[in-house]
Amino acid sequence: MSDKQLRHRDVVRLSRDTYLPRSIARDLPARIAAVLLTAPPGAVVSHLTAATLWGIAVPLQEAEGPVHLTVGTGSAVRARQDRSIHRRTTSDAEVTRTRGFPVTSPERTWRDLAMVLTPPALLAVTDQLLVQRCTVLQLRAQLARHPSGRGSARARAVLPVADPRAESPMESVLRWLLHAAGLPRPVLQHDVRDPSGRFLGRADLAWPDRMVLVEFDGDIHRQRDVFVNDLRRQNQLIAAGWTVLRFTSADVLGRPEEVVAEIRRALRG
Repeated sequence: MSDKQLRHRDVVRLSRDTYLPRSIARDLPARIAAVLLTAPPGAVVSHLTAATLWGIAVPLQEAEGPVHLTVGTGSAVRARQDRSIHRRTTSDAEVTRTRGFPVTSPERTWRDLAMVLTPPALLAVTDQLLVQRCTVLQLRAQLARHPSGRGSARARAVLPVADPRAESPMESVLRWLLHAAGLPRPVLQHDVRDPSGRFLGRADLAWPDRMVLVEFDGDIHRQRDVFVNDLRRQNQLIAAGWTVLRFTSADVLGRPEEVVAEIRRALRG
């Protein structure tokens, strides 16, 4: 292609010598393929990009960013606008292929993310991996293979808190806030029934002995039918003697100390 063709409005420049048609410039597999064309031999898709390929949502991160690659420690390749470079050794057991790309295994992806994510985001990743890809034993084994260095303490702190019953990444973020504040560990997805045994609803987080439950309301709860059902359910729960607290991402991210304080007061009765 000529320089004139590359400067066409329908072509997007990702970085030096790397271009894509504008129509697929936001397509992750296309961006990965383009980046790998000029990556050094042995480069492996890793970190946040690997998490996306494994179907893991990482909260508190940009939805679209550079493609993350892990290369050997001796590689001289540099980061560019379209790629973030990580220099670490990887064993054959830690590399597999998915969607046609070389990618770090789910367990290795988790260990890599422990180096770059905050504990709340890492807990959300860990919860999802326990549902979809890994067991606690596999993650412990991965940590044993890389027991020191950046992220090791964070991984050890998060793993005991992880729970496959978590149903959304932001719910996991909220749970870490409560854990870090020293609040009692809640029961996840607790079925609430009245004294006669009639099912009233399922709570995201609950302390049955204190008759307190907490709900995280995502975007779906803004839909009219869901909103109406939520109000009816909340009235039934309050009538049955439960304290009901509901929070959104604006609460969890914008005023976390107040969220913790409200839950603490409710637990104290």
